[in-house]
Amino acid sequence: MRKNFKLTIEYDGTRFHGWQRQLRDRTIQGDIERALCKICNEKITLVGSGRTDAGVHAFGQTANFRCHSRLGPDEFQRALNSLLDDDIVIRTCQVVAESFHARFEARSKIYNYRIWNRKVPRAIGYHYAWFIPRDLDRFAMRSAMVHLKGEHDFKAFEGTGSPRAHTVRNIYQIGLTEKKDGYLIFEIQANGFLRFMVRNIVGTLVNVGLGSTMADDVKDILLSKDRGRAGATAPPQGLFLMKVCYDQPLGVLSRTG
Repeated sequence: MRKNFKLTIEYDGTRFHGWQRQLRDRTIQGDIERALCKICNEKITLVGSGRTDAGVHAFGQTANFRCHSRLGPDEFQRALNSLLDDDIVIRTCQVVAESFHARFEARSKIYNYRIWNRKVPRAIGYHYAWFIPRDLDRFAMRSAMVHLKGEHDFKAFEGTGSPRAHTVRNIYQIGLTEKKDGYLIFEIQANGFLRFMVRNIVGTLVNVGLGSTMADDVKDILLSKDRGRAGATAPPQGLFLMKVCYDQPLGVLSRTG
């Protein structure tokens, strides 16, 4: 009997060329599919909730695959974690309804972007944050965020060369948290994201924090739909996919983790 399994995946994206399988380069999807093929002794296609780019990390990426194995979710989790390198961990494994699709049924995603805002860089952790030594105006950045919340055409924040059928997205929540240890953390939840959208938004907000762009200018940038008016793309190492949200219940039949 064929079963449908849903995985929650954590990974350090530093040494990967992104999520999507590639012929020659190492990817998260490629590594997990190879491990699944060994376990199941059949060709397995892993369907992710979406792609992450080279250098981007995840605490809560989701994916599903179908196979005829007699193994249960706990056995799959243990087997996968024993075969995968340490920079990928299967956090949970569930048997879900046959109809479940990790991408098409996702209702929203939550991303965090981390900035190390101190005068001196860090040797430990530099793969997980954007180092900015200049002071950033927190109030101005928060004022600029107001213009981004809600449903808008985010074409001005889409990566060049990645056209979509439409570029309208709905940002449900956007915020900035300042940690005592020196980190600034942007959090954005939306019903979907364009390529580089979070990183382009962060790059624009950093310009606001540095004073090169005014907070109210973000509204004009958004309405312009002109990528050239927004800020530079923030580097990938500060970006984390925290969670993929689905309607409840998911039709979960059994789980582990």
